[in-house]
Amino acid sequence: MPAFPYSTTSTPTAIAVPPSLSLPVVEAAFPRQLHPYWPRLQENIRTWLLEKRLMPADAVEEYADGLCYTNLMAGYYLGAPDDVLQAITDFSAWFFVWDDRHDRDIVHGRTAAWRRLRFRLHRAVDSPQGHLHHRDPLVAGLADSVSRLYSFLPRTWNARFARHFHEVIEAYDREFRNRTRGVVPTVEEYLTLRRLTFAHQIWTDLLEPSAGRELPDEMRKHPAYRRAALLSQEFAAWYNDLCSLPKEIAGDEVHNLGISLITHEGLTLEEAIREMRYRVKKCVDAFLVAESDARRFADGLDDGTVHGKELSAAVRACVSNMRNWFSTVYWFHHESGRYMVDSWDDRSTPPYVDNEAAGEK
Repeated sequence: MPAFPYSTTSTPTAIAVPPSLSLPVVEAAFPRQLHPYWPRLQENIRTWLLEKRLMPADAVEEYADGLCYTNLMAGYYLGAPDDVLQAITDFSAWFFVWDDRHDRDIVHGRTAAWRRLRFRLHRAVDSPQGHLHHRDPLVAGLADSVSRLYSFLPRTWNARFARHFHEVIEAYDREFRNRTRGVVPTVEEYLTLRRLTFAHQIWTDLLEPSAGRELPDEMRKHPAYRRAALLSQEFAAWYNDLCSLPKEIAGDEVHNLGISLITHEGLTLEEAIREMRYRVKKCVDAFLVAESDARRFADGLDDGTVHGKELSAAVRACVSNMRNWFSTVYWFHHESGRYMVDSWDDRSTPPYVDNEAAGEK
């Protein structure tokens, strides 16, 4: 399978993006790039999924390449050392598998199983070395990927990553409770929760090992840097909601911006889609302004000293990769079999989900 069967170069794309999902500004203003490590990444992720028992062999053979998980990360963290990109991509693939397990636990009412997994994941994030051989593949897989991520930067970065991921786990628990009770959050409640379930802070944290250094608090918390980072993640989360809306309606989901708009704002499906497109487009436009501010901030860090030059280069690298998130997320949603519900036998159940491995039989 080619790395980019549907590119954003001057060559016409080989995929027809539905009008409701088409964003010409992304196709025109955010050219897509690919980390040169991608071919090895694609091979290694299959091996890792098998070794960690996160997907059975037949599922890896049939679906792993088509899910395009490697394309997503290889298009985002450009400039990352190969081992950093591999660890990030393994973690990202694990995240998708975890999301599927979470969904199956909800669909099949496995409250006790979810509670056990939730607490095990908390412990694995804090002490990954002690969970590398855990009997639950999800716990062991998280421990493996996180232990490698922890090897790249100082303990202060590790502690921050762990703190942010604990928040993600608890947000998934809130989503579990909402879905089992049929509670659709209001738009504002949903947007707040979505920043956690999409792991905004996690993907932003991972820009730093990709750039080769931990950024000081005053750099990460600077308004120009934070706004650009937030907008890149908001775009990704909201565009994901737009693309996954048919899948989530079919699965009786309650966590999607469109579903909150329909339920609490009284919009029709068509009106909700238009509103989501408006919000996504507005996010893109706002990022183009924020990106310029963040680049000026990065340039200002270069005070002529070695330290200043290094900090400036690291911030510029992070901001450049924030930009990459737009194109890689956009095309991922039109390449990945994860969103091609019209090709599934059951629109509510992804064909690559292994129910037996998740404990249903």
